[in-house]
Amino acid sequence: MVKQKDIEYMRRAIELAEQGAGFVNPNPMVGAVIVKGGRVIGEGWHERYGEWHAERNALKNCTEDARGATMYVTLEPCCHYGKTPPCTEAIIEHGIERVFVGMPDPNPLVAGKGLSLLREAGIEVVCGVEEETIREQNKIFLKYIATRRPWVILKTAMTLDGKIATWSGDSRWITGTEARAYVHELRHRLMAVMIGIGTAVADDPLLNCRIEGRGVRQPIRVIVDSNARLGLDSQIVKTAGKYHTIVAHTRFAAEERLEALKQAGVETLLCGEKEGLVDVDNLLFLLGQMGVDSILLEGGGGLNYSFLAGGFTDEVYSFIAPKIVGGEKAKTPVEGVGIEKMADAVTLERTDVLCLGQDILVKLKVKNEKITDLVI
Repeated sequence: MVKQKDIEYMRRAIELAEQGAGFVNPNPMVGAVIVKGGRVIGEGWHERYGEWHAERNALKNCTEDARGATMYVTLEPCCHYGKTPPCTEAIIEHGIERVFVGMPDPNPLVAGKGLSLLREAGIEVVCGVEEETIREQNKIFLKYIATRRPWVILKTAMTLDGKIATWSGDSRWITGTEARAYVHELRHRLMAVMIGIGTAVADDPLLNCRIEGRGVRQPIRVIVDSNARLGLDSQIVKTAGKYHTIVAHTRFAAEERLEALKQAGVETLLCGEKEGLVDVDNLLFLLGQMGVDSILLEGGGGLNYSFLAGGFTDEVYSFIAPKIVGGEKAKTPVEGVGIEKMADAVTLERTDVLCLGQDILVKLKVKNEKITDLVI
């Protein structure tokens, strides 16, 4: 039977797991709490990819012998040798008496086997504590482990009248400092940030993560650039030696352009094509095979439309500034061919609304699958 105190300890484990955000991808965020005699004697979380898991960190941090204690861990303990030894082994060796687990691990290498090993060792196991919250926390991992495709958040920043730039192309800055700081947090949490060549040329962005006062993981910068037109004097190319940078191109890109980018430290990625442009579906497949579990899409209207029309977007984060610029030729967040009938619109479900300074962030989940009759 799960008591209120058990739920509270699991919620603490969830809080600990969150500290791994951005550092553990493509692994899940996991936290663990060890309790003995009604006192917390050890806590830990999965801190970085390839390093000790939450259970072993919690055991290492114990202030006294863990024999006879209860462990609360957000995800089923691993039972295989990977970059680290199995956590089930450590739990059994330390004499843990009971284990409360947030949710089973869908990784085929685990998938219930960890729970079985603990039970076979005589440990009482309770699974499914605060599972819904933990699934939401690890939605990126859950999609990636099931499909090997990245979770995609389409991020837009626009004025109240729906413009991402003025008619002249000026876009600095639409939102305030609080909203822009939030974007840098997203860049830290997600493995890659992606733009199209149009945005790269118009804005000459750096696309790194700039958060002061604590450690961050820099995102992989992906430029969708069918013909490899990215300028060698752009900020992205000039900093390619410092930040992992990928130019996704088609067979139409000139070999000399690709060679020049490689010499500058840029990784080039040959993708399939669709009507002469990078096939977004193939690009996502290739990135998934490279271990990229999540993407912050900061593209212009054309690339955004391709992702939405193809059913490749999981969430939309729309930053709205209290500004009006007008202009029928001013750019909007989603362009492309567009949708003929309102009944065919991409439908979204609002999940959260945040006030960031004077700006508003609306978080939305994409509801419909690929819309087959849209032209991409």
